[in-house]
Amino acid sequence: MKRWLSVYAAAAFGFLYLPLLILSAFSFNRSKFTVWEGFSLHWYQAAFADTELSEATVNSLVIALTATVISTIIGTFCAYGLWKKNSRALLGSLYLTLVTPEIVTGISLLAFYQAIFRFLHARLGMHTVILAHVAFSIAYVVVVVMARLRTVDPRLEEAALDLGANEWQAFREVTLPAILPGVAAAALLAFTVSFDDYVITSLVAGVDSETLPMVIYAIARRGVNPVINSLSAMIFFGFGALILISQRLEHRGSA
Repeated sequence: MKRWLSVYAAAAFGFLYLPLLILSAFSFNRSKFTVWEGFSLHWYQAAFADTELSEATVNSLVIALTATVISTIIGTFCAYGLWKKNSRALLGSLYLTLVTPEIVTGISLLAFYQAIFRFLHARLGMHTVILAHVAFSIAYVVVVVMARLRTVDPRLEEAALDLGANEWQAFREVTLPAILPGVAAAALLAFTVSFDDYVITSLVAGVDSETLPMVIYAIARRGVNPVINSLSAMIFFGFGALILISQRLEHRGSA
């Protein structure tokens, strides 16, 4: 039974990751097509030399970093409040945002922005993308931080309060250090989700706020371009490393 489970697991992981590994291998191919003609870094050099990709990458990093900082702060305090309140209804509403299709979230945010901006005479841009990313990243932060808070003994805070600390001091000096690995893991997850988003971003972005996934999709629609292989390989291995670090931090926090 164990042998068959190992075979099944190997087949499942192969189905998931073998296409990505093949794509990464062909990112080093000298040819523009799927015929191997020799090892080359030409397509990586082309990716770094492309000004459109550079601007889109900067936009993605600015949006992801800003959204991560804001959503981590809000999500951590939200998780703390839910932990103290122990409200299943509020926690369930957060899980609902995780299963809502992205197209529905994007259209609803676009309709909201259009209704608000009609009175403010504002336009779509970086600010609307950041707000949208904060909106869907908060739920991820809350889920991860809540998992860590469930391992914290609430009597530690009560002891700090009995010793003269106020509620803010008890949170800052006792609870926050205990959940800090979980907060860091949540921030890495929020950054990954924000940087990688396409559907919601494409609906709420302005003409000057194109992100890297949007540019990659536009390039792919124009035809075969090996630059996409190099970009995909860098994104796959870069964010794969971030996910592994996030899991390591979360495991260390719960140990």
